Amino acid sequence: MALESFAFNVAQKVLEKLASKAYQEISIAWGVQGELKKLEDVLMTVKAVLLDAEEKQVSNNDVRVWLIKLKDVLYDAEDVLDEFECETQRKQSLKLYGSTTKKVGRFFSSSNPLAFSFKMGHKIKQIREQLDEIASHKAKFHLNERDEGRRSMPKERAMTHSFVNVSDIIGRNKDKENIIRLLQKPNDGGKIDVIPIVGIGGLGKTALSKLVYNDERVQNHFQLKMWVCVSEDFDIKNLIEKIIKCATSDGENRSNLEVEQLQKILREKIGDKKYFLILDDVWNEDSMRWDPLQELLFTGANGSKILVTTRSKKVASIMSTISEPYELSGLPHDKCVALFTRCAFKEGEKKHYPNLLTIGDEIVKKCKGVPLAVKTLASLLLTNKEESYWKFIRDSELWKIEQKENDKILPALRLSYEQLPAYLKKCFAYCSFYPKDHEYASLRLIQFWMAHGLLESTNENEDLEDIGLRYFQELGSRSFFQDFEVYDWLIMCKMHDLLHDLALSLTQNEFSTIISTTTHISKSVRHLLFPDFTSLPHGVSTLLQDLEHVRTALFMRTEEISQSALDLCLSRLKYLRMLELSQYKLDVSLERIGSLKHLRLLFLPEIKKVPNSICKLQNLQSLLLATEELPNDIRYLISLRFLSFSTKQKCLAKNGLGCLTSLRLLCISGCENLEYLCEDMQGLKHLRTLTIFRCESLISLPQSMKYLTALETLHIEDCENLKLTMEEGKADHDLARFSLQRLILISSPELVEFPEWLLRGSTNTLQLLKLRWCDNLKELPRCLQNIVSLQKLVIEDCGELSERCERGKGEDWSKIAHIPKIVLDGSEINSTDDSSTSED
Repeated sequence: MALESFAFNVAQKVLEKLASKAYQEISIAWGVQGELKKLEDVLMTVKAVLLDAEEKQVSNNDVRVWLIKLKDVLYDAEDVLDEFECETQRKQSLKLYGSTTKKVGRFFSSSNPLAFSFKMGHKIKQIREQLDEIASHKAKFHLNERDEGRRSMPKERAMTHSFVNVSDIIGRNKDKENIIRLLQKPNDGGKIDVIPIVGIGGLGKTALSKLVYNDERVQNHFQLKMWVCVSEDFDIKNLIEKIIKCATSDGENRSNLEVEQLQKILREKIGDKKYFLILDDVWNEDSMRWDPLQELLFTGANGSKILVTTRSKKVASIMSTISEPYELSGLPHDKCVALFTRCAFKEGEKKHYPNLLTIGDEIVKKCKGVPLAVKTLASLLLTNKEESYWKFIRDSELWKIEQKENDKILPALRLSYEQLPAYLKKCFAYCSFYPKDHEYASLRLIQFWMAHGLLESTNENEDLEDIGLRYFQELGSRSFFQDFEVYDWLIMCKMHDLLHDLALSLTQNEFSTIISTTTHISKSVRHLLFPDFTSLPHGVSTLLQDLEHVRTALFMRTEEISQSALDLCLSRLKYLRMLELSQYKLDVSLERIGSLKHLRLLFLPEIKKVPNSICKLQNLQSLLLATEELPNDIRYLISLRFLSFSTKQKCLAKNGLGCLTSLRLLCISGCENLEYLCEDMQGLKHLRTLTIFRCESLISLPQSMKYLTALETLHIEDCENLKLTMEEGKADHDLARFSLQRLILISSPELVEFPEWLLRGSTNTLQLLKLRWCDNLKELPRCLQNIVSLQKLVIEDCGELSERCERGKGEDWSKIAHIPKIVLDGSEINSTDDSSTSED
């Protein structure tokens, strides 16, 4: 499996920066426009052949090596351009907080502007000369120029057919019966039902469809059966031809007919028949292409069914007419073992290899219920019964195992990857940085992508957080994530191990895990994971010698980290975009951290004192820390978008947090001494989410909170002394200015009367109201009945409040009867009928 070079993406990103107005101004300001123009010219020349090179590197190792070298230089070019951005941010901070102030000037001290200009010009020239040298070799590879609009189509999978040997399919009888029940069930309101089967590649969607298609009950239930393999090319003319061919079986060639003639034939063939059509392997996510075909297919007789197999939940949502698509799960372990032994041993052979059966059981666990993976690995072992080889297969990553040409796991999954738009490919690949079975949190993953510049904005008014959430949801809809847990404003999920292997195969030369036995780290590595800092390899200083361009350092265990080891990392890895230390207490100094000017994301464990030098990180976007006291100059973090902190302070100072005008999410948690928030919160003009957890001493919210005009989510939990009352004048300027979408109040014993000021401006925006363990809350506010946008109300363990909200007879029912979804103490109340269901 060839790695993905991503050289085209990096080249595109560098060129976009060079062409931007900001860099035009920078080049003039620093007198480097000549060198930057030369760099742009050579980049344009190289970029023209990159798409062709990325395809040819699959089968040509020389091209692959050439691309790796090129990508390394392109990353270096990104780093140089980022230095200009850092200097621009530094000057902006000086401008904001007074360049004439000696203290500020010293804090943001920098080199002489002429010296900086000379140094940067020299760096640009070096990179341009390296690119010239690399570009000079492209001719020998006979690369063709191609723009992005002419990317070649992904390699198609083999066309499928309906024949099946039933004995070859193991463990899908229950799924078969479930699908047949859906086929026999009366249609959901319409004349014809479309039933999608969704799952990742290799799970057995096509095999299951074959079982259903060939079942005698299905044969007897429908007058006409048709099987069409759709694959990537969703062309309506071709599909109509295929369907007609299945319906007639006359072998007639109709390719010369127009769509108008074909649609008449199709309607004649299916119009009076109850038919069953399988559309196998559908990739089309454009509803405008499905609608015309659907219109023709829906002319069939009442009771007709269409079964669709797809890897994409988006495809399923477009085509489905039933409430939920059929999501195919992995095979149970015992069924996988049965499939494995059938494929790995000849008849009567397995009884002679009890040890191999034990190893085989462990190999099967690697496959995580995917039949294609089970069969592929078993076929590798069929002709080799050496125990050492079986152990090698057991202990190897799947992407490192050489597989047979026509029977591969990762190429089957790579089809899904190749269908991704360019902006999602690198986001998916970067998920491999976290270990298998990692639980991804949407918020954390979006910050990770943001730190590495993977979020592409085409609309300057769209927040990066919204772009990241869109990317996350799109990867989820295409089955790249699974096991979703949706909380009020956070989504948790996992990635199937085989998809994780695919991601690893794409990024194998960029990511490296450092353990005690590590003896070499490639200069191409940009992301380092330290699972245990207490067991670093000998000579770690030498290992890190040439890795100054590393962008990510994640330390899983740091409770015994030495000052020298940490200083070594902070001094060597000067181009870090992300530094994450684990959740353990840190007893060493972080004074050097102020030199990491490229840093975008910093997650710190519990640390007694945070050095004020952290406030020099003007590019920092995400910061998580637990400390005794916030740094004095935190207002200088002008790019900060996410801040989560715990402190031992009693109150938050003015001219600190309130000056963080870029902040989108603020999480205050575990501040046991905190009584008051800062009084100048009105400065947080872009704050969209505010969460306050476990602040038991907090007494009140500041008046300035009314002016958080962008606030959408307010979540307050375990603040037992917090009074949510707020004095409001009658004048318009005294009213709350925000329009909440989500309000969550949990464990608030001081909440007696509902704070209506929180809802005053949210009549047309509030979608979720959640109240839990608010035992003393007397009643719901009357204004609730005027909030027409409210979609969900949840009340749990709030004393007598649930009784007041009982359907039809509770004293507060009239206030909430218009809300579509109401959950009272775990039971969902339907406001339109007498039914109720339990919600876990």
